[in-house]
Amino acid sequence: MGAISVRRAVVPTRMRGSSGTMLLPSMLMFGVIVASSGLLLMIERGILAEVKPPPLHPPHGDLAWRSSGDTRVAAPEDMDYQVLQDVRNRTIRTMCGQKNMPHSIWELSAGQRRTVLKHILVSDKYRFLYCYVPKVACSNWKRILKVLDGALENVNVKLKMDHKNDLVFLGNMKPDEISYRLTHYYKFIFVRDPMERLLSAYRNKFGEIKEYQLKYGVEIVKRYRKSSRKSTGDDVTFSEFLLYLLDEEAERMNEHWMPIYNLCQPCAVRYDFIGSYEKLNVDANYILEHVQAPSFIRFPERQSWYKPVTRETLHYYLCNTQRGLIKELLPKYILDFSLFAYPLPNVTSEFCRQ
Repeated sequence: MGAISVRRAVVPTRMRGSSGTMLLPSMLMFGVIVASSGLLLMIERGILAEVKPPPLHPPHGDLAWRSSGDTRVAAPEDMDYQVLQDVRNRTIRTMCGQKNMPHSIWELSAGQRRTVLKHILVSDKYRFLYCYVPKVACSNWKRILKVLDGALENVNVKLKMDHKNDLVFLGNMKPDEISYRLTHYYKFIFVRDPMERLLSAYRNKFGEIKEYQLKYGVEIVKRYRKSSRKSTGDDVTFSEFLLYLLDEEAERMNEHWMPIYNLCQPCAVRYDFIGSYEKLNVDANYILEHVQAPSFIRFPERQSWYKPVTRETLHYYLCNTQRGLIKELLPKYILDFSLFAYPLPNVTSEFCRQ
C-alpha cells in the first residue's frame, strides 16, 4: 500500500514550561477557561491540548442521589461529577449565548432542523425527548423506549434492533406539536469522547458491517490509497478513514461519525441533562428514575460480544496515526470537545512512547 499523503495544516505551538514539559492546568483553571468566552481562541492556540478535565467518575462507587423535596441533589462525595456537569452547563451557556449561535430549532437551516428532529425520540407517556447519538449506546436507549411503549417485553429480549419501527420521532410531528414538546418535556442526550466515538464507528462499520464496507469502504480506498489492487472495503485503515472525514462536510456526514453538535444542536435545543458514556449506567438509571419509569426497567448491561474501545486501544490508534492528520481533523469536532468538556487528544512523542 502506498504512503498516505496528508495535506499541510498550520498547527499552532503548544505552551510549554521552562523544562520543556507540557503545562497541565489544574481542574480549577480548566473550569475557568471553559466558562469564558475565550475558549475557542485558547483551543486554537493549543493551550487546552493537555488540560485535565474534571473526573468523569465520582471517586466512590455509584452516584449516591438523595431527594430534597422535588429536587434531586448529589451527595457531597459526588462533587467531582457535579463539577463536570457545571463545566458543561457553563460552557454551553457561554458559547450558545453568542449572537451567531441558534437559540431555537426554528433558527436552524431546513437541513440542520431536519437532522436534529429525526434524531430526537419522543415518549409522550413519560414526557421526555431523547436525542440519540450513534455509538453512544443509542440501541439500548431505543430498546428502553420500546419497552416503555409496550412494543418490547423487556430490554434483554435478544432481537436484532429495528431502528425505525415502534419508535416516535419528533420530526414526524407538526410544528406546534414539536414546539410544545420542546418546551414542556424533559430533554436529554448522551455524549462520548469524540475520538473514541470515531474509533468505535471505524472498527464497527469497516470491520464488521458489509453494507458499510461496500458503500463507504470501497470508495475510501479508491480515493486515498495509491494502489492498483482492488479492495472490497474491509481493509480501510484508520488514517484513510480520517482523510475521508476531512473531505466530508459535517452536515452531510453519515450519522455514525457526524459531530454530536450537528446531530443534536445543543444550542438550539436546551437539554435538561447531558449524560456521559463514561458513566453510562449510573446516568441512564438516573434518567429512568427522573422520568418515573417502572422500577423493573434498568439500563441493559453490555452484550458479551461487545468489544469496547479501551484507553489502550485508543492510544494505539492515535499514536500510529500522523499527528498532522489528527490536528487537521480537530476543527470539525471542536464543539464536541469544548461543549462537553473532553480534552483534546494527546499525541505528543512523550505520551506515545509510554
